[in-house]
Amino acid sequence: MSAFVPTTDERPALVVLALNTGSSSLKFGLFRVRSTTADVLLSGEAEAIGEPTNRFRAKDARGAEILDERGHIPNQAAALVRVGELLAKASCRAPDAVGHRIVHGGPRLRRHCLIDAAVLRELEDAAAFAPLHMPAALSAIRFAQAHFPAIPQAACFDTAFHADMPDVARVLPIARELLSHGLQRYGFHGLSCESIVRQFVGGPPERLIVAHLGAGASVTAVRAGQSIDTSMGLTPTGGVMMGARSGDLDPGVLLYLMRTRGFDAAAIEDLVDRRSGLLGVSGVSTDMQALHAASTSQPAARLALEMFCAGVAKQVASMITVLGGVDALVFTGGIGENDSVVRAAICERLAWIGVGLDRTRNRAAINPISDAPSRCKVFVLPSLEDEEIARHAWTLSSLHSAIAPRAERR
Repeated sequence: MSAFVPTTDERPALVVLALNTGSSSLKFGLFRVRSTTADVLLSGEAEAIGEPTNRFRAKDARGAEILDERGHIPNQAAALVRVGELLAKASCRAPDAVGHRIVHGGPRLRRHCLIDAAVLRELEDAAAFAPLHMPAALSAIRFAQAHFPAIPQAACFDTAFHADMPDVARVLPIARELLSHGLQRYGFHGLSCESIVRQFVGGPPERLIVAHLGAGASVTAVRAGQSIDTSMGLTPTGGVMMGARSGDLDPGVLLYLMRTRGFDAAAIEDLVDRRSGLLGVSGVSTDMQALHAASTSQPAARLALEMFCAGVAKQVASMITVLGGVDALVFTGGIGENDSVVRAAICERLAWIGVGLDRTRNRAAINPISDAPSRCKVFVLPSLEDEEIARHAWTLSSLHSAIAPRAERR
């Protein structure tokens, strides 16, 4: 699925629509993409889809808010329709290509690629690996194919960044005959990690750790720009505890629930994906702001915060071991970018290795947020997944347009 990219820069600029679907959200961005730049023309997000608190927001090319609606997005299909209406109303140029964030492509789709009938069948087969995310992504693909039938559609995989992890990180400690069924560590948040690596002008540090902390959370060890280990595993449920996902869990817990409480696959999925993590421990919310507010009076909320910060710190420490040291630690994602209290709590637990924060710079998110004596630089960087999607869609679409005329002549 990998693509040869011409070394000359004769490919034209394209307008690319990036669709980033989550289990209850839809981010979108319209970009004008060239070989070295991706300029945003329009961007936005539908949040809390299907909830009474749902919200649809959009910004123009300058980042000025042009729309903020509440309570009108009952499902993913409605969110996609609303995006289409906004593009038409904004009189934007129609996209030349569409790029889709795909959380999991299964064992056979490990590189970003254009979507055709065969790829779509593989994506449908891969839905079992990420049932929380894949139905929404497939819905977005079908919507885009129906509304933009004549343009290339690109699948951009969160697992692609981790596709070349060494066996010591990739192979799961289970019966060997099961490995042929695609049971392995895939890793996720790859598009986010790609965007972090890209943001280091002149190349990333040799030993980099990316802590993507949001509703989903993962910690990745990156050596010379390449993923060599990551906390998530076969599915996006593994690793550190998250908003409503359990993270790593003793499998004996699930066996116990099956034997004594009659849990089936659906009940286990509901438990580990929707009723665990910060929500499960606190009994309050998946939202960090709500937990901070509740933590002053509710011990369970305080415990959830402490468990989250301790869990992330333990994963960072394990990745330091994998890398043989660390040159830079990056916080990204909704929590990583916006919660200075969580960043400080995590770094306090890493003081033994010499990680230190400048309190003022951390509160203001001024890079680097580490203090002068810190043994590694600590940064807060935005997760630019949508831009990465647009860049990959541009590359694949440009290659497609260059090859198609030759194929037609044959």
